Amino acid sequence: MESNQAKPGLLCNPDASQRTLYPYVTGTSVVALKYKDGILMAADMGGSYGSTLRYKSVERMKPIGKHSLLGASGEISDFQELLRYLDELILYDNMWDDGNSLGPKEVHNYLTRVMYNRRNKFNPLWNSLVLGGVKKGQKYLGMVSMIGVNFEDNHVATGFGNHLARPILRDEWHENLTFEEGVKLLEKCMRVLLYRDRSAVNKLQISKITEEGVTISQPYSLKTFWGFSAFENPTLGAEGSW
Repeated sequence: MESNQAKPGLLCNPDASQRTLYPYVTGTSVVALKYKDGILMAADMGGSYGSTLRYKSVERMKPIGKHSLLGASGEISDFQELLRYLDELILYDNMWDDGNSLGPKEVHNYLTRVMYNRRNKFNPLWNSLVLGGVKKGQKYLGMVSMIGVNFEDNHVATGFGNHLARPILRDEWHENLTFEEGVKLLEKCMRVLLYRDRSAVNKLQISKITEEGVTISQPYSLKTFWGFSAFENPTLGAEGSW
């Protein structure tokens, strides 16, 4: 009689491992908010290989169709795979040539189904996504996690931004923000993240989407100050420090 024990060949089958088992090159936080005329979104351009900040020109915000803007943190290759899915979706929608086009709510719903489907296959896409857009005067902003958890809000953030940027946004955001005020608020959030997030890099882009379309800024750096005593000797007085 054959043994009921698992055969080594079944456990080591190379075909069973052709998926992202662990994120390799990752991007950190994305922060987005609604402002008076549309949606503003910010992300830095760092790509971390483990704990090493390996790449410093990774674009993590992309326009989707006519009405949507997508930002992603997490595994960069999985984000590229998602962009291929979305290219096919938008192409298929355009082929109908019926005068209609997918809005941000439809794209967001599609992403929630994709992420949840992949999670149920135990083959998730290792990303947290922010989807914003404007269609027929209606602003839309939502996020979806790697297991399909999703919600809409007036401001959202992924990664470290969920812990450090959202409290700032809750205190200072209001629905009548001008473009300049919105950019200033996002820069404040990104500066806090730069100080506290080891994966953040001081090279970022801010994008906006309105009824006229998507505009993504050229990369630029924030003005920073590193002279705080807490930065100079962060373990001074810490329990157990030498």
